[in-house]
Amino acid sequence: MQQQKPNLSFWQIWNMCFGFLGIQFGFALQNGNVSRIFQTLGASVDDIPILWVAAPLTGLIVQPIIGYWSDKTWGRLGRRRPFFLYGAILTTLSLFIMPNSPTLWIAAGVLWIMDASINVTMEPFRALVGDNLNEKQRATGYSMQSFFIGIGAIVASALPWMMTNWFGISNTAENGQIPESVKYAFYFGGAILFLAVMWTIVKTKEYSPEQLAQFDASTDKQNKVAEPLKTINFAKGALIFSVLGGGLLASVFALALEKELYLLSALLLSFAVVQLIAGVLQNKQRVSGGFYQVIYDVFTMPTTMRQLAVVQFFSWFALFAMWIYTTSAVTSFHYGSSDVTSKAYNDGADWVGVLFAAYNGFAALAAIVIPLMVKRIGLAKAHCVNLLLGAGALISFILIPQPQLLWLPMIGVGFAWASILSLPYAMLSNSLPSHKMGVFMGIFNFFIVIPQLLAASILGLILRHLFENQPIYALVIGGISFIFAAVSVLRVKTAAA
Repeated sequence: MQQQKPNLSFWQIWNMCFGFLGIQFGFALQNGNVSRIFQTLGASVDDIPILWVAAPLTGLIVQPIIGYWSDKTWGRLGRRRPFFLYGAILTTLSLFIMPNSPTLWIAAGVLWIMDASINVTMEPFRALVGDNLNEKQRATGYSMQSFFIGIGAIVASALPWMMTNWFGISNTAENGQIPESVKYAFYFGGAILFLAVMWTIVKTKEYSPEQLAQFDASTDKQNKVAEPLKTINFAKGALIFSVLGGGLLASVFALALEKELYLLSALLLSFAVVQLIAGVLQNKQRVSGGFYQVIYDVFTMPTTMRQLAVVQFFSWFALFAMWIYTTSAVTSFHYGSSDVTSKAYNDGADWVGVLFAAYNGFAALAAIVIPLMVKRIGLAKAHCVNLLLGAGALISFILIPQPQLLWLPMIGVGFAWASILSLPYAMLSNSLPSHKMGVFMGIFNFFIVIPQLLAASILGLILRHLFENQPIYALVIGGISFIFAAVSVLRVKTAAA
């Protein structure tokens, strides 16, 4: 007898997604303030991209591992909820420590720990929607997550501004000191993150592995997982990436090119090594371990996932350009100051926090509108429209000289952000078996992380050599990247919305 997952009530979906409100507090505080902390502790604009590399690199490593482990976990707290708890504890501690970092490199290290902890909590939340909701309700679940992301980020992004303008806490400090407004914002955000995640842990139940297997058995997904493993030519890929990485490394060393390119060459060589190891394991028939299974799934991912990878690549390259450079772009281009001790710089940095709150507010509204767009024009076309809105928004920063009007582009950014957080997952989730939902969601994160690492490697180089080191042009580049993403999404083959 076939069994289908029952529909969950509105409040059950609400409770299941509520923890994302807290996760977004940590994420938004990180995105809106870490560049400011780095600059305050002595980083130059040139140094910021490479310092940010900890965040995406951590996600690249952590998410597939956590996805694989959570797929195979079952205990008193369930399958995904243990990871919610451990990640929330570590993230909260990191948020308390970050604004008290005494040196630049300690701050960079704390960012690494913070991002790893956020990923431990966040990745299973994506998988939980696939676990608990049937195919008809998954789009609603991801939209609910987008709603909480928007609401959480509205408050979290504006917290430093609120601390100064509502509570009279200073937003300036002596050279090399983090302003008190930033410190209190991180303390408050850490507390909210922990409480919100605990709400989901307490209020949400999970299906057991046996129940999920029964649900999978009612679809053809169970037949797909029964197929024998394919033989993959890992040696060919290892050779290609070794040549690319080695050639780039030799060029950087011989021609004294920018240090950021060492990161890019290291990534290429690392992927070559990963393929070599996978090839050895395959030849020795040692294919049951987690490492091989993750790499195998990377090379055999569903067609929809491959097509969405291109969309995700260009989407997240644009977002990372925005997160890295909006503070330095607005403070220098719109406020005319790069002096981190000046009132103009700190007023501009506070305004960026408000702008980030604004785009997340518009994202919360967009999360309500986007399902209506999907019903009218379909998943792919709706995502295309929203990405084009984001493109126009980022490019318009250079066309709007008045900082007070920069909230207008945030409408487009908000629609793009809400769409990126929901529609790709809605397009993907129905093609994945429940017992591999976590690992595939972790692998999907590769196409979020890789463009971020590439941005950290080349954006600074592009700005220095083509745009006289003016960070405003990083936002223009981000807008162009959104256009490429919008075109690519029209090629994605999905089930009917």
